[in-house]
Amino acid sequence: MQRERVSDGVYWFQSDVYAQVTAGVIAGPQWAVVIDTLPVPEETLKMRAFIEEQLKVPVQYVINTHYHADHAWGNCFFPGATIISHQICRDLQIQLGPSSLDSAQKQDPLFRQIKLVYPHMTFNSGNMSLKVGKKNLVLFSTPGHSQDGISILIEEDRVLFAADAFLPVPYFVNGDIDQLIQTLKSFNDLGLENIVQGHGDIVLRGEIENMIQENVDYLECVKKKVRAALKENYPKYAIQNITIESCGKERVTLGGLGNTLHTNNVSWLLNKYAEDEGIELLDIPLEYMDDEIVDV
Repeated sequence: MQRERVSDGVYWFQSDVYAQVTAGVIAGPQWAVVIDTLPVPEETLKMRAFIEEQLKVPVQYVINTHYHADHAWGNCFFPGATIISHQICRDLQIQLGPSSLDSAQKQDPLFRQIKLVYPHMTFNSGNMSLKVGKKNLVLFSTPGHSQDGISILIEEDRVLFAADAFLPVPYFVNGDIDQLIQTLKSFNDLGLENIVQGHGDIVLRGEIENMIQENVDYLECVKKKVRAALKENYPKYAIQNITIESCGKERVTLGGLGNTLHTNNVSWLLNKYAEDEGIELLDIPLEYMDDEIVDV
Protein backbone atom coordinates (compact mmCIF):
# COMPACT_ATOMS: atom_id res chain seq x y z
CA MET A 1 0.00 0.00 0.00
CA GLN A 2 1.27 3.46 -0.89
CA ARG A 3 0.60 6.58 1.18
CA GLU A 4 1.06 10.29 0.53
CA ARG A 5 0.25 13.48 2.42
CA VAL A 6 -1.88 15.69 0.17
CA SER A 7 -2.26 18.67 2.53
CA ASP A 8 -2.39 19.32 6.26
CA GLY A 9 -4.29 16.41 7.80
CA VAL A 10 -5.24 14.96 4.39
CA TYR A 11 -3.78 11.65 3.23
CA TRP A 12 -4.06 9.48 0.13
CA PHE A 13 -3.68 5.70 0.04
CA GLN A 14 -3.31 3.46 -2.99
CA SER A 15 -3.61 -0.31 -3.24
CA ASP A 16 -0.63 -2.35 -4.41
CA VAL A 17 -2.83 -5.42 -4.76
CA TYR A 18 -5.70 -4.47 -7.08
CA ALA A 19 -6.13 -1.86 -9.81
CA GLN A 20 -4.45 1.00 -7.92
CA VAL A 21 -7.65 1.61 -5.93
CA THR A 22 -7.43 4.72 -3.76
CA ALA A 23 -8.81 5.83 -0.41
CA GLY A 24 -8.39 8.92 1.74
CA VAL A 25 -8.24 10.19 5.29
CA ILE A 26 -9.01 13.65 6.64
CA ALA A 27 -7.82 13.95 10.24
CA GLY A 28 -8.89 16.58 12.73
CA PRO A 29 -7.72 17.10 16.30
CA GLN A 30 -10.37 14.79 17.78
CA TRP A 31 -11.27 12.28 15.06
CA ALA A 32 -10.84 11.34 11.40
CA VAL A 33 -12.96 10.72 8.33
CA VAL A 34 -12.12 7.89 5.92
CA ILE A 35 -13.12 8.20 2.27
CA ASP A 36 -13.61 4.71 0.85
CA THR A 37 -11.73 1.58 1.90
CA LEU A 38 -9.15 -0.50 0.05
CA PRO A 39 -9.90 -3.72 -1.85
CA VAL A 40 -8.33 -6.28 0.49
CA PRO A 41 -8.57 -6.50 4.29
CA GLU A 42 -4.81 -6.31 4.89
CA GLU A 43 -4.50 -2.91 3.20
CA THR A 44 -7.56 -1.44 4.89
CA LEU A 45 -6.24 -2.59 8.27
CA LYS A 46 -2.87 -0.96 7.53
CA MET A 47 -4.68 2.28 6.73
CA ARG A 48 -6.58 2.07 10.02
CA ALA A 49 -3.37 1.37 11.91
CA PHE A 50 -1.76 4.48 10.42
CA ILE A 51 -4.70 6.62 11.54
CA GLU A 52 -4.79 5.22 15.06
CA GLU A 53 -1.05 4.87 15.69
CA GLN A 54 0.47 7.73 13.70
CA LEU A 55 -2.31 10.31 13.60
CA LYS A 56 -3.55 9.16 17.02
CA VAL A 57 -7.24 9.79 16.40
CA PRO A 58 -10.20 7.40 16.06
CA VAL A 59 -12.19 7.07 12.84
CA GLN A 60 -15.55 8.71 13.43
CA TYR A 61 -16.96 8.49 9.89
CA VAL A 62 -16.41 6.37 6.77
CA ILE A 63 -17.76 7.73 3.49
CA ASN A 64 -18.68 5.28 0.73
CA THR A 65 -18.43 7.09 -2.61
CA HIS A 66 -20.33 4.27 -4.35
CA TYR A 67 -21.38 0.69 -3.74
CA HIS A 68 -18.62 -1.20 -5.60
CA ALA A 69 -16.84 -3.82 -3.51
CA ASP A 70 -13.31 -2.49 -4.02
CA HIS A 71 -14.35 0.78 -2.33
CA ALA A 72 -16.91 -0.32 0.28
CA TRP A 73 -16.25 -3.81 1.58
CA GLY A 74 -13.78 -2.52 4.18
CA ASN A 75 -16.56 -0.83 6.19
CA CYS A 76 -16.49 -3.70 8.67
CA PHE A 77 -12.93 -2.85 9.73
CA PHE A 78 -14.02 0.43 11.29
CA PRO A 79 -16.27 -0.73 14.13
CA GLY A 80 -18.12 2.11 15.81
CA ALA A 81 -17.73 4.47 12.84
CA THR A 82 -20.79 5.95 11.16
CA ILE A 83 -20.94 5.00 7.47
CA ILE A 84 -22.18 7.76 5.13
CA SER A 85 -23.30 7.43 1.50
CA HIS A 86 -25.91 8.36 -1.04
CA GLN A 87 -29.22 6.59 -0.41
CA ILE A 88 -28.90 4.72 -3.72
CA CYS A 89 -25.50 3.42 -2.57
CA ARG A 90 -27.05 1.91 0.54
CA ASP A 91 -29.88 0.41 -1.50
CA LEU A 92 -27.47 -1.18 -3.98
CA GLN A 93 -25.25 -2.56 -1.24
CA ILE A 94 -28.26 -4.24 0.34
CA GLN A 95 -29.52 -5.50 -3.01
CA LEU A 96 -26.29 -6.74 -4.57
CA GLY A 97 -23.80 -7.10 -1.72
CA PRO A 98 -24.74 -10.46 -0.18
CA SER A 99 -24.61 -12.50 -3.39
CA SER A 100 -21.46 -10.74 -4.55
CA LEU A 101 -19.65 -11.33 -1.26
CA ASP A 102 -20.80 -14.96 -1.12
CA SER A 103 -19.33 -15.56 -4.56
CA ALA A 104 -16.07 -13.80 -3.69
CA GLN A 105 -15.66 -15.76 -0.44
CA LYS A 106 -16.09 -19.06 -2.28
CA GLN A 107 -13.39 -18.10 -4.78
CA ASP A 108 -10.84 -16.52 -2.45
CA PRO A 109 -10.35 -17.09 1.30
CA LEU A 110 -8.94 -13.55 1.48
CA PHE A 111 -12.52 -12.24 1.68
CA ARG A 112 -13.81 -14.58 4.37
CA GLN A 113 -13.15 -12.09 7.17
CA ILE A 114 -15.32 -9.46 5.49
CA LYS A 115 -18.81 -8.76 6.81
CA LEU A 116 -21.11 -6.34 5.05
CA VAL A 117 -21.80 -3.16 6.98
CA TYR A 118 -24.30 -0.89 5.26
CA PRO A 119 -24.33 2.92 5.47
CA HIS A 120 -26.03 4.34 8.55
CA MET A 121 -26.50 7.90 7.28
CA THR A 122 -27.54 8.81 3.72
CA PHE A 123 -28.69 11.72 1.59
CA ASN A 124 -30.81 11.79 -1.56
CA SER A 125 -30.35 15.18 -3.17
CA GLY A 126 -28.39 18.38 -2.78
CA ASN A 127 -25.18 18.44 -0.78
CA MET A 128 -24.15 17.17 2.63
CA SER A 129 -21.51 18.92 4.74
CA LEU A 130 -19.22 17.45 7.36
CA LYS A 131 -16.82 19.46 9.53
CA VAL A 132 -13.46 17.90 10.47
CA GLY A 133 -11.47 20.27 12.63
CA LYS A 134 -11.12 23.43 10.55
CA LYS A 135 -11.90 21.68 7.27
CA ASN A 136 -15.34 21.57 5.66
CA LEU A 137 -16.12 18.52 3.55
CA VAL A 138 -18.88 18.83 0.96
CA LEU A 139 -20.42 15.60 -0.31
CA PHE A 140 -22.31 15.87 -3.60
CA SER A 141 -23.68 13.60 -6.31
CA THR A 142 -21.43 12.83 -9.29
CA PRO A 143 -23.24 10.15 -11.32
CA GLY A 144 -22.11 8.51 -14.53
CA HIS A 145 -19.69 5.82 -13.46
CA SER A 146 -22.56 4.59 -11.29
CA GLN A 147 -25.90 6.09 -10.41
CA ASP A 148 -25.04 6.36 -6.70
CA GLY A 149 -21.65 8.02 -7.12
CA ILE A 150 -20.62 10.93 -4.92
CA SER A 151 -17.47 13.03 -4.63
CA ILE A 152 -16.06 14.92 -1.66
CA LEU A 153 -14.61 18.43 -1.87
CA ILE A 154 -12.35 19.72 0.89
CA GLU A 155 -13.28 23.37 0.56
CA GLU A 156 -10.27 24.95 2.28
CA ASP A 157 -7.72 22.91 0.33
CA ARG A 158 -9.66 22.67 -2.97
CA VAL A 159 -8.91 18.95 -3.00
CA LEU A 160 -11.53 16.75 -4.65
CA PHE A 161 -11.87 13.07 -3.84
CA ALA A 162 -13.66 12.28 -7.11
CA ALA A 163 -13.71 8.49 -6.67
CA ASP A 164 -14.55 6.57 -9.85
CA ALA A 165 -16.13 9.61 -11.48
CA PHE A 166 -12.53 10.39 -12.45
CA LEU A 167 -10.30 7.59 -13.73
CA PRO A 168 -7.32 7.34 -16.09
CA VAL A 169 -9.76 5.60 -18.46
CA PRO A 170 -13.36 6.68 -17.76
CA TYR A 171 -15.59 3.69 -17.04
CA PHE A 172 -19.36 3.72 -17.40
CA VAL A 173 -20.47 0.08 -17.65
CA ASN A 174 -23.85 -0.12 -15.88
CA GLY A 175 -23.68 3.67 -15.53
CA ASP A 176 -24.50 6.49 -17.94
CA ILE A 177 -21.98 7.91 -20.38
CA ASP A 178 -23.80 11.21 -20.85
CA GLN A 179 -24.10 11.78 -17.11
CA LEU A 180 -20.40 11.04 -16.75
CA ILE A 181 -19.53 13.65 -19.39
CA GLN A 182 -21.56 16.27 -17.52
CA THR A 183 -19.99 15.28 -14.20
CA LEU A 184 -16.48 15.66 -15.61
CA LYS A 185 -17.25 19.04 -17.14
CA SER A 186 -18.62 20.27 -13.81
CA PHE A 187 -15.22 19.73 -12.16
CA ASN A 188 -13.85 22.64 -14.21
CA ASP A 189 -15.89 25.06 -12.10
CA LEU A 190 -14.47 24.01 -8.72
CA GLY A 191 -11.08 25.76 -8.80
CA LEU A 192 -9.25 22.60 -7.78
CA GLU A 193 -5.70 22.10 -6.55
CA ASN A 194 -5.80 18.30 -6.73
CA ILE A 195 -8.10 15.53 -7.88
CA VAL A 196 -7.85 12.17 -6.14
CA GLN A 197 -8.95 9.59 -8.68
CA GLY A 198 -10.76 6.42 -7.65
CA HIS A 199 -7.91 4.44 -9.22
CA GLY A 200 -4.48 5.73 -10.15
CA ASP A 201 -2.33 8.66 -9.10
CA ILE A 202 -3.26 12.10 -7.81
CA VAL A 203 -3.95 14.68 -10.51
CA LEU A 204 -2.11 17.94 -9.83
CA ARG A 205 -3.41 21.45 -10.52
CA GLY A 206 -1.45 21.94 -13.74
CA GLU A 207 -2.82 18.67 -15.14
CA ILE A 208 -6.49 18.99 -14.17
CA GLU A 209 -7.90 20.98 -17.10
CA ASN A 210 -6.14 18.86 -19.71
CA MET A 211 -7.09 15.57 -18.08
CA ILE A 212 -10.74 16.58 -17.77
CA GLN A 213 -10.79 17.47 -21.45
CA GLU A 214 -8.94 14.28 -22.37
CA ASN A 215 -11.53 12.18 -20.52
CA VAL A 216 -14.44 14.05 -22.08
CA ASP A 217 -12.87 13.64 -25.54
CA TYR A 218 -12.43 9.91 -24.89
CA LEU A 219 -16.10 9.49 -23.98
CA GLU A 220 -17.30 11.54 -26.96
CA CYS A 221 -15.07 9.50 -29.25
CA VAL A 222 -16.42 6.20 -27.90
CA LYS A 223 -20.00 7.42 -28.42
CA LYS A 224 -19.29 8.48 -32.01
CA LYS A 225 -17.48 5.29 -32.98
CA VAL A 226 -20.05 2.96 -31.37
CA ARG A 227 -22.87 4.83 -33.14
CA ALA A 228 -21.03 4.34 -36.44
CA ALA A 229 -20.46 0.65 -35.73
CA LEU A 230 -24.16 0.18 -35.04
CA LYS A 231 -24.89 1.14 -38.65
CA GLU A 232 -22.71 -1.67 -40.02
CA ASN A 233 -24.11 -5.06 -41.03
CA TYR A 234 -22.23 -6.74 -38.22
CA PRO A 235 -21.71 -4.24 -35.37
CA LYS A 236 -20.08 -6.85 -33.14
CA TYR A 237 -17.35 -7.18 -35.73
CA ALA A 238 -17.13 -3.44 -36.39
CA ILE A 239 -16.41 -2.54 -32.77
CA GLN A 240 -13.21 -4.62 -32.87
CA ASN A 241 -11.67 -1.65 -34.68
CA ILE A 242 -12.49 0.74 -31.84
CA THR A 243 -9.16 0.46 -30.08
CA ILE A 244 -8.28 2.37 -26.94
CA GLU A 245 -5.56 4.19 -28.88
CA SER A 246 -8.08 5.33 -31.51
CA CYS A 247 -10.00 7.02 -28.69
CA GLY A 248 -6.98 8.84 -27.30
CA LYS A 249 -5.94 6.60 -24.40
CA GLU A 250 -3.10 4.13 -23.82
CA ARG A 251 -3.65 0.44 -23.13
CA VAL A 252 -0.86 0.31 -20.54
CA THR A 253 -2.89 2.57 -18.22
CA LEU A 254 -3.48 1.09 -14.75
CA GLY A 255 -1.01 -1.69 -15.41
CA GLY A 256 -2.84 -2.88 -18.51
CA LEU A 257 -6.31 -2.77 -16.97
CA GLY A 258 -7.12 0.33 -19.03
CA ASN A 259 -7.57 -1.70 -22.20
CA THR A 260 -10.01 -4.05 -20.42
CA LEU A 261 -12.01 -1.06 -19.19
CA HIS A 262 -12.13 0.33 -22.71
CA THR A 263 -13.19 -2.97 -24.29
CA ASN A 264 -15.96 -3.34 -21.72
CA ASN A 265 -17.10 0.24 -22.32
CA VAL A 266 -17.41 -0.29 -26.06
CA SER A 267 -19.19 -3.63 -25.81
CA TRP A 268 -21.61 -2.42 -23.14
CA LEU A 269 -22.45 0.79 -25.00
CA LEU A 270 -23.09 -1.10 -28.24
CA ASN A 271 -25.55 -3.39 -26.48
CA LYS A 272 -27.25 -0.44 -24.78
CA TYR A 273 -27.67 1.55 -27.99
CA ALA A 274 -28.93 -1.56 -29.80
CA GLU A 275 -31.47 -2.23 -27.06
CA ASP A 276 -32.61 1.41 -27.01
CA GLU A 277 -33.15 1.37 -30.78
CA GLY A 278 -34.59 -2.15 -31.02
CA ILE A 279 -31.73 -3.42 -33.17
CA GLU A 280 -30.82 -7.11 -33.09
CA LEU A 281 -27.09 -7.65 -32.92
CA LEU A 282 -26.13 -10.55 -35.18
CA ASP A 283 -23.24 -12.81 -34.27
CA ILE A 284 -20.01 -12.37 -36.20
CA PRO A 285 -20.11 -14.72 -39.24
CA LEU A 286 -17.26 -17.21 -39.56
CA GLU A 287 -15.79 -15.54 -42.63
CA TYR A 288 -15.13 -12.42 -40.58
CA MET A 289 -13.26 -14.17 -37.81
CA ASP A 290 -9.55 -14.91 -37.54
CA ASP A 291 -7.09 -15.63 -34.78
CA GLU A 292 -6.82 -11.97 -33.80
CA ILE A 293 -10.55 -11.30 -33.44
CA VAL A 294 -12.24 -11.90 -30.13
CA ASP A 295 -15.98 -11.35 -29.71
CA VAL A 296 -16.46 -9.10 -26.71
